[in-house]
Amino acid sequence: MMDLFSQNCPCCDSAEVDVRTRYTTQNNGTHAIYHCRSCDIYFSDTFATPMAGLRTPLSRIIEVLKARTEGQGLNATARILGVSKKSIIDWEWRLSELKPALTLYGVCHQFLSLVIEGDELYTKVHHNTAASESEGWTIVLMERSSRFLWELNCGPKDQTLFEKALQLLCKVIGQTQDLTLLTDGERRYGNILFAICHEVSRTGQPGRPPKRLRNGGRVRLKNKGSRKRSGQKRPKYQAPVPEHPETDSRIEDVQIHANHVEALNASLRRRNAAFRRKTNMYAKTRDNLQRTLDLQWLIHNFVRVHFTTKVVPAVKLGILEVGLSWLELFSIRYAF
Repeated sequence: MMDLFSQNCPCCDSAEVDVRTRYTTQNNGTHAIYHCRSCDIYFSDTFATPMAGLRTPLSRIIEVLKARTEGQGLNATARILGVSKKSIIDWEWRLSELKPALTLYGVCHQFLSLVIEGDELYTKVHHNTAASESEGWTIVLMERSSRFLWELNCGPKDQTLFEKALQLLCKVIGQTQDLTLLTDGERRYGNILFAICHEVSRTGQPGRPPKRLRNGGRVRLKNKGSRKRSGQKRPKYQAPVPEHPETDSRIEDVQIHANHVEALNASLRRRNAAFRRKTNMYAKTRDNLQRTLDLQWLIHNFVRVHFTTKVVPAVKLGILEVGLSWLELFSIRYAF
């Protein structure tokens, strides 16, 4: 199991380190210089963390980023709090780059049962184009009971965006005995998951053995009735891909929905200025949109107590015992 706050050697990962000296910074307290006895290098406890090289007091940075994650726009935050936009963007990048490390930390855990809701959220990027051509589509994969976000990634609404999200979900399937994916109307979730994460079901019958989802994996789709299409009418609730014969497939129809992730989408529009309505341009670039999404992902999953569950999502899911503080986020080492 990973240790988020480990001071192992960043070069050889040895635990044979000791404190050689301490130093005091002007604004951010006292830190230590460590010596690794295995590879004979010296490193600071802030090495490869968001705190490395910061001169601004952390209390000031946290105040600014809290305003940003509660819906304050970049220009408004810079104007009201008296900091430059360049500094705010740099601080957001520092924290957003923790996402790979914390994602890996989450995937390392074992889970008994997960119910994942999938949905897409739309905003405009760079200039006003048709929705089908926009790079502002955001895929959201959220665990229902804990409200933990497994994926919050943006890009054009094409095969690549869905594949990236579902490749992570395949890793999660490897860590759980029972996983259900529920979506509203979008069939690519089930189709791509089946293409990436299937197994051959050998029944002893002649002919080529059929492919099925892995044992314990389910996909359910709630078709939207307003869509016009030719051919036979689709049922309102269905399993769009074949599932393993040993998988318990019983799911009540009333449970097949993505209402919780829809509520999250409404919350995200309030807390992320890049999703503002009634303007022609929401995000300047796709990278900047992803930066704000990564920051929201960190705070939603590991810091903020959820309004409904009254618990931090990572604690509810069993990844952490207690939620992280903003100060602790700045002390986590990046993934190498």
